[in-house]
Amino acid sequence: MEFVVLESSDLRRATFSFQICHEFERFSTYLPDLKVAVFYGGVNIKVHKDLLKNECPQIVVGTPGRILALAREKNLSLKNVRHFVLDECDKMLESLGMC
Repeated sequence: MEFVVLESSDLRRATFSFQICHEFERFSTYLPDLKVAVFYGGVNIKVHKDLLKNECPQIVVGTPGRILALAREKNLSLKNVRHFVLDECDKMLESLGMC
């Protein structure tokens, strides 16, 4: 997996996940073997598990809760992640009382 992009877990931000995913899909026009997937709450997690098992995306865009759930259940392996981007990291740390 090349990138994991996490953004705010606010449900209003799910649309932003799709926008980021769409931009990577536009790049895939020039990289036909590139697979991109978006993961967020509100969707049956089985759908995401099946997608990871069958399609094995190189780029994953998702909200923190869903990415964490998939990683904890060992459906999403993070051992080969080469780039990890946290969008709005300051807000995530602030919500944990770390800022």
